[in-house]
Amino acid sequence: MRLFSLPTLLTAALGLASSSDALKILMGNDDGFGSGNLRELYKLLKAAGHEVLIVAPAQQQSGKGGTVIWSTTANLTLPSQYSIVPAGSPSVGRDPSDPSIWYYDGTPAACTFVALDYVLPLYYPSWHGTADLFLAGPNYGTNLGAFVMGLSGTVGATFAAISRSIPGIALSASNPSVPYFNVTGPGHPAALAAHAAFTVVTSFITNSPKDQAILPLGYGVNVNIPPLTNSTLPPVVKTRLTGNANTDIAVYNATTGLFDWDNISPPAAGINAAYNGDTSLPGETWVVAGGGIGVSVFTMDFSAPENEYTEAVYGKVEGLVGKGAKGAGYSKRMVEERMRKRGVMLSGRDGGVGV
Repeated sequence: MRLFSLPTLLTAALGLASSSDALKILMGNDDGFGSGNLRELYKLLKAAGHEVLIVAPAQQQSGKGGTVIWSTTANLTLPSQYSIVPAGSPSVGRDPSDPSIWYYDGTPAACTFVALDYVLPLYYPSWHGTADLFLAGPNYGTNLGAFVMGLSGTVGATFAAISRSIPGIALSASNPSVPYFNVTGPGHPAALAAHAAFTVVTSFITNSPKDQAILPLGYGVNVNIPPLTNSTLPPVVKTRLTGNANTDIAVYNATTGLFDWDNISPPAAGINAAYNGDTSLPGETWVVAGGGIGVSVFTMDFSAPENEYTEAVYGKVEGLVGKGAKGAGYSKRMVEERMRKRGVMLSGRDGGVGV
């Protein structure tokens, strides 16, 4: 256990950020652009000398995963979160109190794309349509286990950035939601969560050599912070997504006729099957329950590992594999040519070649 204080953190970070290593950091979340957690981390990063921009949902958008849902109106039909922006305002715009904080009336992943394809090109040309690092959160509540990879808007916003070749870190904490203007000081739970997140993020930054990306291409990090009551930094533990992880069950309420969710108990085997990476690492769910900060590394490559199970799955279509119409064999060149004839280009939206 070790203490972390805001002056100490900022002194260390300022030594980095006063140099050419200061980063362009894009932030988002799913709790809304008025989140206390989000703005507390934003303030720490700005104080450390980084150039930071927030583009986050105009309303709370938890549980949207990586879905991309655009606003269907050019103007807000309702006031934004905490009435920061009135109804009738443009569906995308700046916070009246800070021009570096933007909102968009869409899902978290949509906000990431609006940031990259609208806000940055039009208003921040020096960013060249990208960022050195994307940070989501800290979320209100943890995002633990592989199931949240498709459920969490915090992770979904991060996935969107990573898909566009930007290193991404999803940050989640255990404190309840709070408007940014109700965070009362450095001992507030939102401030403590932001300080812990800032410590982890700063470690990634300071331990990346000059001119090296914060993360390898296609990599992301999922950070989960346990409840904090003071400025003691909990143990930071290398974790994996699986291991005591939860998934949902549908709970029917006979009185209302409606469904809600709960965690399945005991944990399901399917969500905890461990095939990839270091399977000896503890699961992030278990670590955070024990009071530690879990740091899990993931990639955008969802392909199954090369093992006997994968071969057994492929074996079930062995009679079809390699046989096209009239028995024609497969070749990557053949498929690429067919795709081009259909008008589909095998390239990424950021200009990278698809594989």
